[in-house]
Amino acid sequence: QVQLVESGGGLVQPGGSLRLSCVASRSLFSCNTVGWYRQAPGKQRDLVAVITSGGTTNYPNSVKGRFTVSGDNARKMVYLQMNSLKPEDTAVYFCHCLYNGMNFWGKGTLVTVSS
Repeated sequence: QVQLVESGGGLVQPGGSLRLSCVASRSLFSCNTVGWYRQAPGKQRDLVAVITSGGTTNYPNSVKGRFTVSGDNARKMVYLQMNSLKPEDTAVYFCHCLYNGMNFWGKGTLVTVSS
């Protein structure tokens, strides 16, 4: 249905920045929700950011003010700008689309925040 491919992960020092990208095989305009999740080893997968088709965004308190989600006009690319990174941000980050009641995920990209 929808293929998602993330990129941009890597090793960054605390306080640094990374920009993650998600490329979709088709427009994500029809997704009920589009966003980013992250999962650390031994932890559950948590919501990081959501963007609606109208451009409204939402973030949990853990990243609010530091992360920004955006998309291109065609909704075939979604971005996550991460600033002021902390060690607790270390996780595999996944692009996500909820479409027709089904969840579609990318394979994830690893972000490691360490000095």
